[in-house]
This record gives sequence, structure tokens and C-alpha cells, in this order.
Amino acid sequence: MDILFLVSQIESVPLLRGFLRACERRQIECGCFFTGPAARLAGDPKVVAFLQAGPRSAVCEYSWERFGHGQCLIPLGSQTDNSAMAAAARHIVSL
Repeated sequence: MDILFLVSQIESVPLLRGFLRACERRQIECGCFFTGPAARLAGDPKVVAFLQAGPRSAVCEYSWERFGHGQCLIPLGSQTDNSAMAAAARHIVSL
């Protein structure tokens, strides 16, 4: 994976969408790990659509239980998954 976006702030959604569009245009392989209040973004169809072609994305299962609503559209994971994704990423962007 070229870029892993670590997303913890719900207010970062406009930046995230822009970054994901840019990655798609340039065919950059990216994924996301959502935690804290930003776990809600795992239910956002616009965000999820960009991530479907990527190698892997996950949302912290505890954050989803606390902040999520409805069906989670991204696989639930743990901080262990976050660490594995970070180890596989060439670059990490924290939002």
C-alpha cells in the first residue's frame, strides 16, 4: 500500500475525500483506518466507494460501537490491524 490514512477526526472528511479522489486519479494504492469519532465515516457511502478498489481499510470495532450508526460498510478491525496496515504502508497521513 502506498498511503495509509489514519482518520480520527470527523471534521477531516472534506480533506479525506479530496485525498482519496487524488489517489484514485493518480492510481495510488491507499487505504484507511478509522478510529474515534471518525469511525462514523465507515458508514459514508461516498468515502467507502473510493476505498473499494484499495488493498485494505478497517474501522476500529470499539469506535464503531461507540460512534457508528447503522450498518458499517468497512470491515471492523482492531489496533493490531492498524499496526499491520501501518507496517505495510509506504506513507502514513494522519487526519
